[in-house]
This record gives sequence, C-alpha cells and structure tokens, in this order.
Amino acid sequence: MKAGSTTLFTPRLQILTEDQKETLFLSVLDTLQTTGVRVDNDEGLELLSGAGAHVGPQRRVHIPSYMVEDALAGAPRSIAIYNRDGEPAAILESGQVYFSSQVDSTYFFDPYTRSRRLSIREDAHLGAVLCDALPNIDFVSFSSIYSDVPGNIAIRIGHKETVKNCTKPLMHGTGDFASLKAIAEMAAMVVGGWDELARRPYYVHYAEPFSPFMHTNEGVAKLLFCVEHGIPVIYTPMTLAGSSAPVTGAGNLVQCMAESLSGLVIAQLKRRGAPFIFGGVPTIMDMKSTLVSYGAPELSLWAAGLTEMAHYLHLPMFSTAGCTDSVEFDQQAAAESSISILMAALSGANLVHDVGFTEAANSASLELIVASDEFISMVKCIMKGIEITPETLALDVMAKVGPGGSYLSEIHTLHNFRKNWFPRLSNRDNYQQWKKSGGLSFGDKANQRVLQILKEHKPNPLREGLEVELDTLEEKWLRETS
Repeated sequence: MKAGSTTLFTPRLQILTEDQKETLFLSVLDTLQTTGVRVDNDEGLELLSGAGAHVGPQRRVHIPSYMVEDALAGAPRSIAIYNRDGEPAAILESGQVYFSSQVDSTYFFDPYTRSRRLSIREDAHLGAVLCDALPNIDFVSFSSIYSDVPGNIAIRIGHKETVKNCTKPLMHGTGDFASLKAIAEMAAMVVGGWDELARRPYYVHYAEPFSPFMHTNEGVAKLLFCVEHGIPVIYTPMTLAGSSAPVTGAGNLVQCMAESLSGLVIAQLKRRGAPFIFGGVPTIMDMKSTLVSYGAPELSLWAAGLTEMAHYLHLPMFSTAGCTDSVEFDQQAAAESSISILMAALSGANLVHDVGFTEAANSASLELIVASDEFISMVKCIMKGIEITPETLALDVMAKVGPGGSYLSEIHTLHNFRKNWFPRLSNRDNYQQWKKSGGLSFGDKANQRVLQILKEHKPNPLREGLEVELDTLEEKWLRETS
C-alpha cells in the first residue's frame, strides 16, 4: 500500500500532534523509571540488572530512560518476512500495511452448514486454503483451540495443517514455551534449517506481557528464544481500559507502550538488532457486559495513535482490524470490520491482525475474512491517492470531447477504466437485475465465494517428503501427551 510515484500522495490519518507524541514518550520513560515493571524470568532480570536497571523487592525493575533510548537505537526499523517457499512476502516498515486473517477460535462458523460450532482440526485446513487464495490477505494467524485434538498440542497441529495448505507467512502465539520450541523446530524443518529460518523467516511469533506491568516467566522465555533464533517477535500487550489499564486513552497508551518497550529493552540486551515488532491492542472492557471489545471505536482510535507512536519511535507496528463484537457475520460485523480496516490503513500500521474474528474473539468466520478481503481491496483503492500526470489530467481528451459530448468511445477511457475499483461481492445492479441474478445478499455471496475457493483452489504442495516428516513429528507430539 505504499505509493510508488512522486505523482501520488498516500492518504494519511493524523491522531496526535508532535508535542503530544513527545509528551506520551516522556511519560513512558517516566513510568518505566518510577513505576517500573515486574520481571518473573531470571535471565530477563539478569539482563536488565546487568545493564543498569534498578531491581527492587518482588522482582520490580526500574528502567532508566537511557536504556530505553539505547534499545530503540539498536532495533531494526525494517523487518523482511518471507513466504513458506523463501520468496519475499512483506517488509514491515513505515508506509507498508499488511493484513493477517484469524481463521479459528474456540468457535467456528461452518461455511457448509452456516452454523456455529466448536472448532475442529479440519478448520485449519479450510482456513489455510481460503487465505492462500485471497489476494488481500497477506498473513495467516490462528488460535488453534480445536475440540478434537489434545489441547497442549493444538497450536502445533494448527501450524502443521496451515503450512501444508498455504504458502503465505504465518503469525501466531503459543500457550506454552514447549509449543514454541516444537513449532520453531517444525518451521526450521520446513525451510531447511535453523540458519535459513533466521535468514528468511516465514513465521512471526506473538508473545506478550501481562497487564499491568508484568513480564511473566514464560512470556520472557518466549521472547528470548525468538531473539536467540532470529525469529521475528511481536511483544505487545492487550491493555483494557478501566480493567488492566487506565480508562483514559492517553493513560492506556502510556501503559501499553511501557509494557512493549520494556520488552524491547530485554530483547536488545539479549541480541542487539533482534527483529522486534512493537504495538498492542489498546481497547475497552465494556462496563455493562464486561466484554473485551474488538469493535469499539476506541480500539481503532487508540490503535491509530499507537501506530503514530511506532512511527515516532521508528519501530514496526502490530495492530488490529477486520474484527467485530457481533456474534455472527452481519451488518454490524461488516461495519466494524470495514471501519477498523480503513483506520488501520490510514494510520499506517504494518502488521494488522484478527481479520475474521467475531464475537470479540470467541468465534471465527471465513465469510468475514472473504468480506474483509473485499473491504481491504476498497481501502487499497483509497490509499493509492489521486495520480496527477498529463495522462490522468486528460486535458486533451476534454478538449476533443467538448461540451455535451461522451467519453464512452474514447481510447483514453478504454486504456484507463480498468484502473478503477470493481467489486466481487458488493452489488451494483438495480433491483430488477439483482433479483434476476438470484437476489443474493452480501452475506450469501460471501458464503458462495468461500465454498467456491474451498472447492477449486489447490495450494502449492510441500516439497517431496516433507509431509511425511511432519506426520512423524506429530506422532512424536502425540506420544509425549499420552
């Protein structure tokens, strides 16, 4: 989504003034030095203490501002991500926006029955095939809470099934450290070794601190493991306004940044230059229902503000969009998904996840992913801006057509009309034409597109023999759980 010509200006959204950005950053530095963070991982604590942080009672660490600024100076501004086959897929840097689907959760909307049920292993296959075919989905993410496999290896099964059926980069976390190690081993096997995984990573790991201001033993262990093996790592919190973070937007952002940046300090102390992705999910807890909102306007607004801070700090940004609080794919889901996608793109977030989540992350919908793919294509059209060249100004064409003429037969129209956006799902027929073609709703057409892709799309296969190796690896996991 980056304009490639000086004749174009990419639209941008501004949430914060330069003075406000400075105030927020100085507040983060003050918070890390005075409030501090708790670090329950021994190696993380030793790294911080050895570099000059003050460690007080109950493993509470006060981080001086110079350590934060030094970590920022050492962190990469740009992170290259590859696909399963080692081809360039994304560059996480200023001006580039990529979207990641979320293909499963505790519950799943079955596209064949169009009903909600518990997620099963087969859903990973369905989601992978679908996302492999969608042109505007760049990454694939999953929660892998499958009801038909042992819970402690579900995320491993999800990775295995997805990498078999999709060449795109994968992004997800793990419930435990053992699963991270197992998945990293699998990822190294897929690309041909640990060195190749570090050189051309197709897997981005998601780890997180625990709000407010806590770095758990396993969270830091995952962070350090990724740093050690060159795996790009997202280390960001979910800060819930009025629950685990201040209820105000500014306070929420300060805490969110403090938690992520203290993770950055640990990562850079472990290995300077380690690929680290900043960000967070700053949202609200609805005080009426206690729901953690994925469709709140505050999430889109605060995430856009956090993205501006990422640009201010020169760090790649992890954000959220394409999701909804609606319990199913309906008008509310379409509105919340499309608005959040537009906000994320206009703010310039780099890796935008959770496309396809419904019911505040309790369910996933392939139809919402397909719909969001269309919304993203619409937003890409907006993000191109308006090209100003002699060809697009069309002064000679206007002079030729003149008052009362028509442009339909002009070569200029023939050469340029395909540059305009055309829908795949959205309706542009009148009522009679719409009825004649079946009278399908947007949701009906999204479901049809899902079923068509699942029937017709054939992902590129793994290299010969690799699937057998992965099956052997799964048998090992199953033996370990019995």
